[in-house]
Amino acid sequence: MISVKKNEFIRGLYAGIPICLGYLSVSFAFGIFAVESGLSVLGTLLISMSCVTSAGQLAAVPIIAGGGGLVELAVSQLVINLRYSLMSISLSQKLDNTVKLFDRFAIAFVNTDEVFAVASSQRSVSKWFMYGLMLTPWLGWSAGTLLGAAAGNILPSLVTSSLGIAIYGMFIAIVVPEAKRSRPTAICAGIAIFLSCLFYYLPVLQAIPSGFTVIICAVAASAIMAAVAPIEQEVEANA
Repeated sequence: MISVKKNEFIRGLYAGIPICLGYLSVSFAFGIFAVESGLSVLGTLLISMSCVTSAGQLAAVPIIAGGGGLVELAVSQLVINLRYSLMSISLSQKLDNTVKLFDRFAIAFVNTDEVFAVASSQRSVSKWFMYGLMLTPWLGWSAGTLLGAAAGNILPSLVTSSLGIAIYGMFIAIVVPEAKRSRPTAICAGIAIFLSCLFYYLPVLQAIPSGFTVIICAVAASAIMAAVAPIEQEVEANA
């Protein structure tokens, strides 16, 4: 039994190595971005260690640095990370009987897009495989953040500013391929950009905190496209 648990854990570790390597570069950019925004190295590291979500962390930094309220921070994280609840429900169908209630909470903590994709490709997964699969990405995300935050205090400002752009490039790389395949996705992104510009340039809207701006733009763009171009549900024919 012990050897089975060990083998499953090691298999999960190996499966998480590619994710770990990918997270190093992204979290490095986040570390630089956070320190450039005024956060301390320790505070930046604690954010990555306790909240493994690139989009959520990127949105949280301006709110924290700007002295935003807890409600603003919590609601923005809820809206941005709501998809993880759906991913967790889907992943629960793959978990075997070794996964107990506490394990489900632990798995949900690092159930990122990439971890979910790898776990979902398996026929079924044990808690030992999941712990191994989550550990390497979590270490990579935390280590990259620490390196980036430390570099932000050492490297010249010109270099750190250039590297800080990398995290925005990551989100562009995520959105553009999907926008090229799906016209509604491209329109939805365009609506969100347009609304964001309104909040940035119109004096009457500039007073709204950045966290609520993200919430309003994301929800409004999604609601508009859900009404105009709803996703058609595929109904499987009965055999």
